[in-house]
Amino acid sequence: MTVTSERDRRLDVPAVSSPPVRRGGIGLGGAFTIAWRAIIGTPMRSVLTALGVIIGVAAVVALTAIGQGSTAGVTGRLESLGTNLLTVQSARGGGGGSLVRGGPRQTITVKDAEALATAFGDRVSGVAPSVNSNVQAKLGSLNTQASVVGTWPAYATVRNSPVEAGNYFTQADVDGRKRTAVIGHQVLVDLWGEGATPDEALNQKLRLGNVTFTVVGVLPDKGDSGFGNANSQVLVPLSTYLQRFSRTNSAGGQPTVSSVYLSATNAGDLTGLQTDVTDLMSVRHDQTDPENLDFQVQNQADSLASLNAITSTLTILVGAIAGISLLVGGIGIMNIMLVSVTERTREIGVRKALGAKPRDILTQFLVEASLLSIGGGVIGLALGVGAAYAGKFFSIAPVFSPAPIVVAFIFSALVGIFFGYYPAARAARLDPVDSLRYE
Repeated sequence: MTVTSERDRRLDVPAVSSPPVRRGGIGLGGAFTIAWRAIIGTPMRSVLTALGVIIGVAAVVALTAIGQGSTAGVTGRLESLGTNLLTVQSARGGGGGSLVRGGPRQTITVKDAEALATAFGDRVSGVAPSVNSNVQAKLGSLNTQASVVGTWPAYATVRNSPVEAGNYFTQADVDGRKRTAVIGHQVLVDLWGEGATPDEALNQKLRLGNVTFTVVGVLPDKGDSGFGNANSQVLVPLSTYLQRFSRTNSAGGQPTVSSVYLSATNAGDLTGLQTDVTDLMSVRHDQTDPENLDFQVQNQADSLASLNAITSTLTILVGAIAGISLLVGGIGIMNIMLVSVTERTREIGVRKALGAKPRDILTQFLVEASLLSIGGGVIGLALGVGAAYAGKFFSIAPVFSPAPIVVAFIFSALVGIFFGYYPAARAARLDPVDSLRYE
C-alpha cells in the first residue's frame, strides 16, 4: 500500500511504496531460518536427536557396500579357480559315510579321469585329476610347508593357473614319471627370498620330502583365494606323485585321486555335461540309486549361484535391521520435537497473536524435523562410506551402488516428515490464549 505522511505532503516528496506484509506470517524461507536457528541453538540436543538416523543411514550404506563387496569377492575367487568348472569327488566317504584310517575312503580313480577325458574330449577344454598332501619343501638350509598337488598338464587350463615364468610339465613328464615341479609364489618367496624373481628358481633343484624335483615353472601371486592357499602349492606330474607320495589309497586295486576337474568348452553346456558325467560315472561305479551314489558332480555355476544367494540374503537382512534403526531414530525425532513444542508454547502463542496461521506453525516445525533427519542422513552417508572403506582392513573391498544410498537418504528424509508431522500438527492446534498463559 502507499503511505503518504502529512510531512511528505507539505514537502511535496513522492510517497514510498512497500509491499504488503502479513503480520506474524512467514514463508518457506522464514520457516527455514527459524528452524535452523532452533537447531544450532542447541547443538548437542540436535545431534542426539538425529543420532538414530545417522546410525541407521550409516549402517545401511556400510553393510550393503560390504555385502556387495563380499559377493563380488567370492565370485572373483571362484572364477579364479577355473571357469565353466565341474568337479567330480567322492561322496560321503564312499557311499556309506564310514571313516577308515587316514580319512574318508576315496572312490574316484585315475581310470575314471581317463574315461571322462576320452568320453567328453570334444566338449571339454581339459580334464585334470588332482590329489594332494602337505610336505616340507627344502632348498639348502631353508624350508617351508607346501601342498604338493599331483595332476595333469591340463590343470593349467582347467584351474586357470598359467605360469608366470617357465612352463608346465608335459604329458611326456607324466608318462615318464619325471620329477619336475611348478611352484607357487609363496614357495618362491620362502625359499629364494622376498626379492627373488621367478626366473631365479627355474631349473633349480628342490626337495619335496625326501624326493628331489627340478623347478620348471613358477606360478604368479594369486593372493588369498579363500579356498586354500594356491601360493603354497607345488604341482607335480600325477604319476610321479602316486609313486612318491601316495598313501596306498585305492579303489578296486586302482590308485585314487581326490577330485577330477573338467572345464566345459561351452558355458551353456555345463548343466548337460554335468548330467552326462553323472550318468557315465554311475555306469562305471555300477551305481543305480541316484540318492546313494559314492561320488558327486558339483557344478561351479550352481555353487556360485548358491553363494551369491546366501550373501545377497544376508545383505538384505542386515540392511533391514539397519532400517529398523532409522525408524527408531524417527521416533527419537518425534519425542524431541514434542519436547520442543512444549518448551516453545509461549513463542507459538505470541506468533499466533501476531497473526500467524496454523499452517505457518505447521510448516515451521515440519521444516525443523526435516532438517534434523536430512542432516542426519548426510552425516550418516559420510560415516557409512568411511566405515565401508574400513572393511579393506579385513580384505573386503566395498562395492557401492546408487540404489541403497539413494533409498537410505530418501527414507531418512521421509522419516523426518512422517515422525515430525504429529508434533508440528500439535503445535499448529495450540490455542493462542492458552499458549500465552503457559508458564
